[in-house]
Amino acid sequence: MSKGDKKYPLEQKRQHKKYRLIITNDQTFEEKFSFSISRINAAILFISLTIITFFITFLIILFTPLKEYIPGHERQTSLREIYRLNNRVDSLLLDQKQKNLYLENLRRILNNEDTIREFPVDTSVDINYDTIKLRNSNEDSIFRAEFENEQMFNLYFSEGKPPSQASAKTVTIRDFNFFTPLTGVITSHFDITKNHYGVDVASTNNEAIKATLSGIVVLSDWTVETGNVLIIQHAANIVSVYKHCSALLVKEGDPVNAGDPIAIAGESGKQQTGPHLHFELWYNSTPVNPEKYILFE
Repeated sequence: MSKGDKKYPLEQKRQHKKYRLIITNDQTFEEKFSFSISRINAAILFISLTIITFFITFLIILFTPLKEYIPGHERQTSLREIYRLNNRVDSLLLDQKQKNLYLENLRRILNNEDTIREFPVDTSVDINYDTIKLRNSNEDSIFRAEFENEQMFNLYFSEGKPPSQASAKTVTIRDFNFFTPLTGVITSHFDITKNHYGVDVASTNNEAIKATLSGIVVLSDWTVETGNVLIIQHAANIVSVYKHCSALLVKEGDPVNAGDPIAIAGESGKQQTGPHLHFELWYNSTPVNPEKYILFE
């Protein structure tokens, strides 16, 4: 047998050679605990403990927030929360800006001043509108107008042709798209038997009242019974009446467009029962039920 073959059994014996660890009492030398272990068993135990420790550490890092403290690791939860909070703050700031703009424009309207644009127009940029070419079909234009009006103002659309396409002899009240003068809860409905020729729409003070159609202001005055009153003459012998306003924004002879602010809701006059708008609609000198043509709620 060669020298190398003699060395291999010797090393194998050393690996399996056992060592004993004894723990004794220092005073009485009484044996408390002892165990024996070989070199190879010690190596296996050390490797096993290392693997178990690594696996437990991996699980702790994977399923606990501890991973967020690892340098270079992206904090996905924190980033999502920051993004959500940032969007909420932006929304709150935009909402506050719009409310402040509304209040400022309302103050300017009451003081007969020009309103402020939400997005100022940059007049320094020279735009050439001659290069813009619109080739919308007639049907597409009608569809766009109906869809936009319905979504924005809840307008009533008749089954006939719009006034722009009908002759003056065939235009009726059903051919018009009425702008909602004030959105709210109707507290008193149209009842001609009780001499109530309109509807009462409950509102809050200082809410803007809009013109239901384009026309000319024929009356802008105050009466003891109904307070501040506006009467507007429209096309096709249609007349709209607005009563119990806290303030009037237009005067007699002023032209108005549909949707223009014309008054401020309130509770003026003896017949008032709280902040509301009494709205009447007359056609051919006859009162009609506004709820048939306008959606108030």
